[in-house]
Parts: sequence; structure tokens; C-alpha cells
Amino acid sequence: MDQKNLYDVVIIGGGPAGLTAAIYLARARYRVVVLEKESFGGQITITSEVVNYPGIERISGKDLTESMRNQAQAFGAEFMLAEATSLDMSGDIKIVHTSRGDLNCFGVLLATGAHPRMVGFDGEEKFRGRGVAYCATCDGEFFTGKPIFVIGGGFAAAEESIFLTKYATKVTIMMRGENFRCAESTANEARLNPKIEVLNHTEVVRVEGENSVTKIVYRNNQTQAETVFEDPNGFGVFVFAGYTPATKLIEGIAELENGYVVTDRNQKTSCDGLYAAGDVCIKNLRQVVTAVGDGAIAATELEKLAASMQKKLNLKPNPPVTRIQQASHEESEIESKSESKSSELFDSQILAQLDAVFAKMENPLTLKLSLDSREVSEELQAYIEEMASRTDKLTVEIDEKSARKSERPCVKIYRDGKFTGLAFHGVPGGHEFTSFVLGLYNAAGSGQAIDAESKSRIESIKESTDIKILVSLSCTMCPELVMAAQKIASMNPEVTAEVFDINHFEKLREKYNVMSVPCLVLNDDQISFGKKNISQLLDFIESHKRDA
Repeated sequence: MDQKNLYDVVIIGGGPAGLTAAIYLARARYRVVVLEKESFGGQITITSEVVNYPGIERISGKDLTESMRNQAQAFGAEFMLAEATSLDMSGDIKIVHTSRGDLNCFGVLLATGAHPRMVGFDGEEKFRGRGVAYCATCDGEFFTGKPIFVIGGGFAAAEESIFLTKYATKVTIMMRGENFRCAESTANEARLNPKIEVLNHTEVVRVEGENSVTKIVYRNNQTQAETVFEDPNGFGVFVFAGYTPATKLIEGIAELENGYVVTDRNQKTSCDGLYAAGDVCIKNLRQVVTAVGDGAIAATELEKLAASMQKKLNLKPNPPVTRIQQASHEESEIESKSESKSSELFDSQILAQLDAVFAKMENPLTLKLSLDSREVSEELQAYIEEMASRTDKLTVEIDEKSARKSERPCVKIYRDGKFTGLAFHGVPGGHEFTSFVLGLYNAAGSGQAIDAESKSRIESIKESTDIKILVSLSCTMCPELVMAAQKIASMNPEVTAEVFDINHFEKLREKYNVMSVPCLVLNDDQISFGKKNISQLLDFIESHKRDA
């Protein structure tokens, strides 16, 4: 058994439940890795303000989960950006198949959370990304100075409606029932906001328009009277109608009820060695505080499982290395570099991540910058030069020819004098920092491991394929699509994957009528909205092959 890939527990999902379990397990000296396919933190990261977490008066969802991750990492928990593709739970050693190879373990915790549910009104799918949206943080800004309709009557609908008043001329909440289904204090904030109107017993019939939503028809479900609202300038329709649990991975493995995982009081599923925590479970309340409770309970049970399996099999994974141990005993290369070089743009944790990735890069890269007179260009140049100062594997050049004026500022990645197909327009910060760094890693060599089927499909692309991805740095759903496109481009010279921070490229926003991110533009004419993994992106590419 390869000790390198043997863990006591593999946690699938990096939200509050998974991070809490990682804290407990690592602190108890069990080796644990947290898998996350998008970005660590989960759905709560898109919440601008959390006010009901015990002991903390106010904090953003992103800051709360970042603190959890730092705590877990300090105790020695490991983290991996990868997608769990399937599970083999048949033996004493469980196998988690991932997009970056197989992981062996004694126990698995499923903490994959849930994703927004579609309502199903006419036009919802057609206008997704063209006026219909599901994330206020990601897409609210696109509707600045316009009316916004919100569908839903729960906590998310009330809270996000308040957030959307920062952009909208007016927010209209439509709920099927008589009243909000959330804490009275949150409901009252929405009711008393002068920019919010609440319509009870109301359901959307359909939305219409040409390139964007310009008409909505809704009905009073008691009187059946229909109301039509039209605005030729367009408006937003945000859906907050609950979530669908992300449990596809364990279909046929553990018992599900209406898609949610059935667990006992200790978070154990019907499958031995498999536990579940957080929003994937059947429960009365889906909040951060209940998710962390689930994670703690599951972790303590998984500690017992891991201990018994270590004894039974006479196998013990390498113990976790805490941050304290690293600092006092290892004097690792990463930390010595961090001490010897100060940084004005990156904190010590990010510098450590950068150094770890740079150490694994197989070949040197050249980062070519095309700049303009805007302040964002100065920011990009400082950002890239600071990054390159960490390693001799990155060289920075100013090259005005590497991007058109309308696409500046831009950083393009070259290897051995050839364009790798990867580029970022704007500054790759926020949620795109990790995807950019992984793009460098993939462009420098073999990069992240990938399954044989996806590799074969990528290599079979023979036509010139241009991928543009329009993102917002605050969007938690964008990185998965960005990383998928960059991986494909890094493996096939016929494919380019260029990412644009939409906030700096207004003409592109107008050209493609972007009202939601991520926006995928294939070969300049096929447009799709929403996150996609490698398999889904390959499906899209294959279904829209360029005519020879």
C-alpha cells in the first residue's frame, strides 16, 4: 500500500461541514484530505453577511470559511482541488477516484452541499444568463439601475433581496405562500426596506424577450389573476427557491430520500465507511451552524472507524504535519523563501501556496503582458511581477503585440517561445487566483492528473477551438469552468482558453449580452452560461464543432 495516497479519511466537499470535520480529525492526529472541485468554502461564501453564527456578531461567509480552512490547515489537514468521480466502498480500504488520481482511505465523508434549484416556469432555461440568475453576489451588478424580481420566500430570498437593493431601482419578492419562511428579524428587514415590495400567493407564469428578459407574467394563486410587467430595457429575475442536494456520486451506494442522504444520529449512511454531513442530509434546518454540528459528529465517529481499521489492518497513514511542526522542525523551502522575501500583495499563506506550486512546475514559462493606460494595467503588472519574483521558473515580458488593444490588459502564458493557449485579461485575483496558478502548473508540463477518457477526448479535438470565459472575481461558480478550459487548452494546441474579468471589458459584456457569469463563448458564436466540469465542457465543444 502506497503510504503517500493512504488517508484515514477523505472528505468530499470544502464547505462548513467538511472543514469542521477536517479540523476535528486533523486535531485528533488522523490524516485527512479535503477534496473540492470548485473553491473552498461552499455556498456560504456568496453570503455577504452572516449574523447568526454563535460568538461572531457579523462576518462575511467567505471570511468565516476561510478562517475554518486556516484552522484545519494549522492542525495538518490537507487540501486538494479535484473532483471526486466515483467511489469504491467494497473493501476495508475505500477508494475515492478523482480527477487527479485515486485516494485510499478507511472512511469517506460526503459534504458536497447543494446547488440552486430551478423553478420550472416557461422561459427559465432559455433566459438563464440573459436575465434569469441564481446568485446575487455574482450577478447582481449586471442589473444596476434596473428592476429586479426575486422568486422565493425563504431566508435566501429575503436576505439576497436586501443585498440586491444596492443595485436595483426596485426589488419585487414573489412567494407562493402567505409569509416568509425564515426568521422574523430577517423577514422584517425585507418587508420594511423602502425599495422592496412583497407579493404573497404569487407565482411566475413565464418570462419573455428577445436577447434578454423584457417581460414577466405572474399569477396570484388564489384569485388566478395575472399581471404583466414589461420593460424594453430589460430587468433581472433572481431565483432563490431552495437547493438540490449534490448526491449523484453516491446514487446506488447509499440510501437516498428525495435526493437527500439518509443518515443515523451519528451521520452514518446505509453504506459502511460512508458518512454524510451538511446540506446533503435530511434535516429540518440547513444553516452553517447545523452543518458544522454535522461535521463534528461525523468526524468523531470517523475517528473511531479509523482507529479500528488501523488496528485491524496493521496500517497507519502518515500522521498530519501541523503548521507548528513545520515551522519549528522542518524549516521547509517554502517557509524559508517566505521569510527571505517580503510581499506587499500576497499574505504568507498565499505565498506558501505559490511556492508549493512553483516547486512542482516541470518547465519554465514566460508571462507576456499587454498593457494600456488604465490603472488596472498597473495593478496587473505589479501582480505578475510580484508572483514571478518568487521563482526562477517565471519570466515577465512586456509585449504590446500579444493582445489587441480592446483586450488589454492581458497576461498570456508562453512555453518554449510558443503560446500555450492560456491567457487572463484583467487581474487574476479573487476566486480566480487559484485557477490562474493551476493554469500555470498545467501549462508548465503534465500538470494535474486527468482520467484516460477525458484525455482521449481532449486529444481528439482537431479543429481550431477558441474558448472565451467571461467571469467576475467574486463568482464562486466561475473557477470550475475556467480550470476545465485551461486544462483542455494546456493539453491540445488547437484549443485556446482566454479568461476575461467582465468588469474591465464592457464592450464584451455588451457584445454577448452578458447578464450572468460564468459566460462561455465558443468560437465567438456559441454561448452558454453556468459552471461546467471538464466532461461537460467537452460535451459542449463536441456538440458545436466548427464546420471543416
